[in-house]
Amino acid sequence: MVELQGIPVSPGVAIGPALVLDPDGYRIPRCLVAAEDAEGEYARLQTAVDAVSALLETNRLETSAVAGVNTGDIFAAQLQMLHDPRLHAELGRRIREERQSAAYAVSRVLHNYAAALRRLDNPLLADRAEDVLDIEKQLLLQLGAVSRQPLSELTEPVIVLSHVLTPSETASLDRRYVRGFCTETGGPGGHTAIVAKGLELPAVVGIGTFLENIGAAATVIVDGDRGRVIIDPDEETLAHYEERLQQRESLAARLAELKDVPAETADKVRIQLSANIEFPHETESCLERGADGIGLYRTEFLYLSSSEEPSEEDHYEAYSQVVREMNGRPVVIRTLDLGADKMGQRPLAEQEHNPFLGLRSIRLSLKNLDLFRPQLRAVLRAAVHGDVRVMFPLITTMAELRQARMLLNVVAEDLNEAGIPYRSDIPVGMMVEVPAAVIMLDRFVKEVDFLSIGTNDLAQYTLAVDRSNEYVADLYQSCDPAVLRLIASSVKVADANQTPLAVCGEMSSNPGRALLLIGLGVRNLSVPPSALHRVKKAIRSVTLKQCIQIAERAMTFEAARDVDLYLQDRLSALAPELIVH
Repeated sequence: MVELQGIPVSPGVAIGPALVLDPDGYRIPRCLVAAEDAEGEYARLQTAVDAVSALLETNRLETSAVAGVNTGDIFAAQLQMLHDPRLHAELGRRIREERQSAAYAVSRVLHNYAAALRRLDNPLLADRAEDVLDIEKQLLLQLGAVSRQPLSELTEPVIVLSHVLTPSETASLDRRYVRGFCTETGGPGGHTAIVAKGLELPAVVGIGTFLENIGAAATVIVDGDRGRVIIDPDEETLAHYEERLQQRESLAARLAELKDVPAETADKVRIQLSANIEFPHETESCLERGADGIGLYRTEFLYLSSSEEPSEEDHYEAYSQVVREMNGRPVVIRTLDLGADKMGQRPLAEQEHNPFLGLRSIRLSLKNLDLFRPQLRAVLRAAVHGDVRVMFPLITTMAELRQARMLLNVVAEDLNEAGIPYRSDIPVGMMVEVPAAVIMLDRFVKEVDFLSIGTNDLAQYTLAVDRSNEYVADLYQSCDPAVLRLIASSVKVADANQTPLAVCGEMSSNPGRALLLIGLGVRNLSVPPSALHRVKKAIRSVTLKQCIQIAERAMTFEAARDVDLYLQDRLSALAPELIVH
């Protein structure tokens, strides 16, 4: 049994067989062959080499005929790599002496070659790494070791283990078979983590290097509550986690009884408890769990799930479906909140050195009005079907807010002239996600109808931590005293101007932290659908006075860890059944 520690990003427990993916999404199990089978395995490799060689030669000839000899020589260079004597010597040694399977030997050797090329100062040689990986893929396909889309061919439950999963890859996971996942890289609060919560898949990220030591037949436990991943658990550990699974199911059944009761404290203070969603299909889960509305409708999936930019109709259909299904409940639609580095449809001329401080969110939208206009038009069109509000992300200057609002007015006039049904009287809000917005909030608040604190980015920008970087992920803490002070300051300004304020970051999905936010004066929370019942249970277990006392005590601490330990202690006393054992 091996126990690994990572970063918990989506709660729950999952148990199942491992599906190991390499960094390129291929299944490469660590496999050894019997001594008497080593020569046969090497012969299989030679057959695969011959097949790939023939394919590369065909590609060279066909490409030379169409695009010229210079272009065709790309494949000539790959042929030289494929037949390199040192490559064959290393593959032969691994198969004959270390008894590695041909596929595993190919994967490891060629990945090592590619990594060595990438480390070179010569950019021309570094670029050859892609040629090496292409040869690897071709050999693995010929060896029958991989399929091109292993995740699309599942027929039984699995735990996905990968170096990294992108948000779009996570979104495409088949929930019928994928019980949970864990990755070597990643951090809390990133889009992959958010998507995992939306899919309600237990997930742990940022574990560090571990895939090479996972066998194809391994059993894996993913503990998304504590950030643990257990490989090949012993009987006692397996029995413990199976019991935890049963306890969670029992608790879920009890909490489901809260669906139709309001989110109010024991002394009848009403809290608006809405849901964050990533995909239109999540509205069913929101309604089943009694959400007061959609407090954050993330629209990035429209861009991440396709190689083409979404059209106005794509936006309109996705928004109007949610608005109709929420049947009069408020729906807050946030405009595009991606960095240019994630927009594969519009690659930048040069790679940004620091995308988190670069062209992203509202900045990206305002620099690409042909990208922004269709989204705003779709929002105003969808508003005829219900209570729609629009929210702009990452606002840092008054000029950005005013420019975004002006464009909203312009597209409304365009729709009016075209005779297309729309509503222009919808509430307009902004995300409070950077210290600059908090500092200038007394000015911003006079030009918006509502505010929403995004604690994910607010913590990241306040603490100067890239939340997706596993090396500094431990510094990313939404309960850091500096972040708490900024939240308290924002609430004070909002209250003074009678402007509704919500917290829609992941912080609010933690029951203990939710009570802290209520104590700070927050009366609107928006959480992942999976957290609705737990947060509602916590709210109904306390009085407002107790929440205020929690906030007052929490504000005296100097470290996020002390705050979290205190909140855990108070939650244990006030709502003990919510504590995960």
